Amino acid sequence: MLPSRRGPRPPPFSPAFLLLLLLAVAPMPPPAAAVGVTWGFASSHPLPAAQVVRGILLPNSVPRVRLAAASSDALSALAGTGVAVTVGVPDALLRPLAASRKAAAAWVHDNITRYASSVRFEYIAVGDEPFLPSHGQHFQPFVVPATENIQRALIDAKLSSKMKVVVPCSTEVYQNASTLPSKAGFRPDVNETMVELLSFLANNSSPFMVELNPFLSFQQNKKLSLDYYLFQLMTHPVKDGQNKYDNFFDASIDALVTALTRVGFGNMGIVVGRAGWPTDGAVNATPAVAQSFMTGLVNHLAKKSGTPLRPKVPPIETYLFSLLDEDQHSTARGDCERHYGIFTFDGQAKYYVNIGQGPKALKNAPDVEYLPSKWCVVDNKKELSNVSSSFAAACSNGDCTALSPGGSCSGLGWPGNVSYAFNSYYQQHDQSEDSCNFNGLGLITTVDPSVDDCLFPLAIRTSAAASIHPTLAIIVLKVVVLWFCITTCSLT
Repeated sequence: MLPSRRGPRPPPFSPAFLLLLLLAVAPMPPPAAAVGVTWGFASSHPLPAAQVVRGILLPNSVPRVRLAAASSDALSALAGTGVAVTVGVPDALLRPLAASRKAAAAWVHDNITRYASSVRFEYIAVGDEPFLPSHGQHFQPFVVPATENIQRALIDAKLSSKMKVVVPCSTEVYQNASTLPSKAGFRPDVNETMVELLSFLANNSSPFMVELNPFLSFQQNKKLSLDYYLFQLMTHPVKDGQNKYDNFFDASIDALVTALTRVGFGNMGIVVGRAGWPTDGAVNATPAVAQSFMTGLVNHLAKKSGTPLRPKVPPIETYLFSLLDEDQHSTARGDCERHYGIFTFDGQAKYYVNIGQGPKALKNAPDVEYLPSKWCVVDNKKELSNVSSSFAAACSNGDCTALSPGGSCSGLGWPGNVSYAFNSYYQQHDQSEDSCNFNGLGLITTVDPSVDDCLFPLAIRTSAAASIHPTLAIIVLKVVVLWFCITTCSLT
C-alpha cells in the first residue's frame, strides 16, 4: 500500500486512537438495521466496481447500497452478495421513459431482469431530485408517467413484488422560509404533480424518498447553530408548538410529515435517500465535523426514537451520502459536493463511522494501483505574468474545489494554487506529458508538492478514455437507444 500522502487526504486521527477515544466516551450502540450508503460514478478515475464491492462494501458489512445509475459493472459485482440494492434512473432518461412503455420495458430488462436472479433489488429510484426549483418545468411533466411505465414494466416482468419504485425528492419540494416543521407544505408549483406522485406511491405501497442536505441548510440558515446539525445537546432547542427539536434531521422529517398530511398522505412511509456531510471545499467541511455528523446520525437512528410527530417510528431506511469522493460531480450546489465521500476516491477511509462494521475501524480498499509518483507544478523559473489563463483552463477541466475558501488547500497562495490546478489536470489525464505543458509553464516533478493537509493527489491506474464522465456516457447511449425504440416501435 502506498503512503497516505499519496491519497487526497489522510484521516485526521489514527483509527486505533480514535477507536479508544470513542469507547472511552460512551459504549458504541449497534448500527440502525436500515442504514445504507450511496455510490456514485462521477469520477475521472473510479475504483473498479469489483474492488469497491469486495474491498469496501463487504469487508465493512454494508447492508445496502444505492447506485446513482444502473451500472453493469456494479450490478455484476453485487451479484450473490446479499447486499440490498437501489438503482437510480437519471433525470436525462425521464422523458423517453415517460413517452414509451416499450422504452421502460427495455430499461427494466437491461438493468433489472438480467440481474434479478442474483442481485437483491430493493428500490428503483426514478429521477435524481427532478423537482429542484433550478430545473423549472424541465423534468416535472415526465416524472409520474416515467414512474408508472417503470412500474408496469416490473409487473409485466413479474418483479413488482420484489422491489418498489420511488422518486427521490429534495427537501426543497416542501420546505419554506420558516424553520418550523408545522409550517411546511409542498411548493405551489409542484403541488398538483406531488399529489399524483403520492397517489401512485400509495397505490403501490411505496414510500416517499427524501434527500436531506444538512450542510446546505446549515450554510443557508445562519440562525441555527452547528450543534443543531451535529446531534449535539442543545440548551435551547427549536420550539414548534408543543414539540421541541434539537436536531435538523428530526425537524426535516416532521416537515415532510406535515406536508404529506396537508395533502392526505400523512401515514406514508419515508425513506431518506441522502444524508451526509462534506470533508472539503467549504468552511466547516472537514473530516472531523463530518465524523461528528455521521456518527451522531447513525447513533440517533439506532435509538429508533422516531420524531415528535412520529414517535418510535424512524425512517424505513436512511442512506449515508456518500461512499466515495467524486471529482466529476456537479458543483451547482457548491464545491463541497465533490467531497462527500466517507472514503477518498481511491477507497481510503477519511474518518470513523459505523456503516455496518461496528466499533471497528473502517477497512480501506486493498491493492490500489496508483500512477507513478509524478506531479505537475508551475515552473517558477518561467515568466508567470500570463499564468492566470492557464490556471483557469486547468481548473475548468480539472478539480480545484480544495482551493475554495475553507478548503484544505485554500491557504496555498500564489503560485502554489496554480501548481495544484496544473496537477489536477495532469492526474485526470493519466499523467500524459502534454497535459503538463500549459504554454511551457508546467514542470513535471518527482518531489511531492503537498503542504500540510493540502495533498496533491495521484491518480489511480484507470484508462482516462473509459473513466472520464462514465455516467454521462452511459446516459447519452441509453437516451439514444430509448429514443430509437420510441421512433421505430409502435407505442403501446
